[in-house]
Amino acid sequence: MAKNSSAFTCTACGAAHKKWAGRCESCGAWNTIIEEAPLSQGPGRGLGAHKGRAVPLSGLSTTEPPPPRCLSGLEEMDRVLGGGLVPGSALLVGGDPGIGKSTLLLQAAAAFSMRGLNAIYFSGEEASAQVRMRAVRLGLAEAPMRLGAETNLRDILTTLDAERPDVVVIDSIQTLWSDTVEAAPGSVAQVRAAAHELVTFAKRRGVAVILVGHVTKEGQIAGPRVVEHMVDTVIYFEGERGHQFRILRSVKNRFGPSGEIGVFEMTGAGLAEVSNPSALFLSERGQPIAGSAVFAGIEGTRPVLTEVQALVAPSTLASPRRTVVGLDSGRVSTILAVLEARCGIPFAGLDVFLNVAGGMKVVEPAADLAIAGALLSAREDSPLPPEAVLFGEISLSGALRPVAQAENRLKEARKLGFSQAILPDGQKVEGSDDKKGGMTLKRVTDLTGFVGDIFGAG
Repeated sequence: MAKNSSAFTCTACGAAHKKWAGRCESCGAWNTIIEEAPLSQGPGRGLGAHKGRAVPLSGLSTTEPPPPRCLSGLEEMDRVLGGGLVPGSALLVGGDPGIGKSTLLLQAAAAFSMRGLNAIYFSGEEASAQVRMRAVRLGLAEAPMRLGAETNLRDILTTLDAERPDVVVIDSIQTLWSDTVEAAPGSVAQVRAAAHELVTFAKRRGVAVILVGHVTKEGQIAGPRVVEHMVDTVIYFEGERGHQFRILRSVKNRFGPSGEIGVFEMTGAGLAEVSNPSALFLSERGQPIAGSAVFAGIEGTRPVLTEVQALVAPSTLASPRRTVVGLDSGRVSTILAVLEARCGIPFAGLDVFLNVAGGMKVVEPAADLAIAGALLSAREDSPLPPEAVLFGEISLSGALRPVAQAENRLKEARKLGFSQAILPDGQKVEGSDDKKGGMTLKRVTDLTGFVGDIFGAG
């Protein structure tokens, strides 16, 4: 027979008894002992009859101040973090090999240390001498941060417990190994165990821990997805090897807005901040040319203007090529289908190449109108108005839908000298219907109207 795991508890003092009795031996009260069911009766032994401690609960209204922030001095990085680094938080930074993750975090650790924080940089992939060589090249040799080259998780935690730093950089999480897990470094078990121990240490000691993670060929952070759930912030460092621009993008942030970006430029002296990315992405835009459209986008809370470039040429292949860089290829295929089905403009037998200038990646649906404008301009060999910016979402029916934060998009366009905006007819903009701060607003109802108004065809 199964053993009865019920417990007998005194309602007066909470003392536990193995069996019922009329009088509690702890407090002396009579008829206060009752039988209670166990906490769990799941598979195996479950939680059994033993109770834990009661957790103190609080309401939603509180007078506690928001968590303090530690600024690094790198404004682009502080922006992505939501206004600075929060003590006791855990961050995960991923990116392609050679994109500059170690360079960025070495600069960040040095910046934190020069602001008075105790910063430690642990490298599991390089020796301390290699990190020092990079620091000298970046002009950071005088920074008061300290280095360590170790992969043993127990030794790292022992060192951190003794040193009590404010900021710790672990490069990378895939190189660490725990002596309690019988698996090779980089395996799912080792990565999960190392991440759990480091995140727990960060919360218990109030230390900000920054973890570097490898990525797969699809661009996702390698290892178990549970690591991304455990940390407070997940950041991707993006960029093309052929471009000098690098994008720091947050995809998860418990202490600030997600989707925020910071723009850096890779130079011989390390990563330099770009305070006005719109001007940088449009810096090489010269005379009006067919296939070019300027998109007024929003990245996080920042408006960013980028150039969408298209090339449409006759194809010699049975299946025409569709090459897309910096945009969602599925979204581009949908726009091509809408142009053919709703506007009668075929792209069969034509190679289509699309690119976002500067290595930027655009994922928001508001770029649909700019993509369609660039495709039509390249196909008809007719440049779009050089002083115009475009934004709007295209539905499968060919109608144009309004997008969010139109005011910020127009404000950024005016700042860079654009005088016209092509936008959906239902877009709400404060002020005049056809004017906004000196800009002419050209409203378009659907894609067919856009083709007729801009390219003179219906």
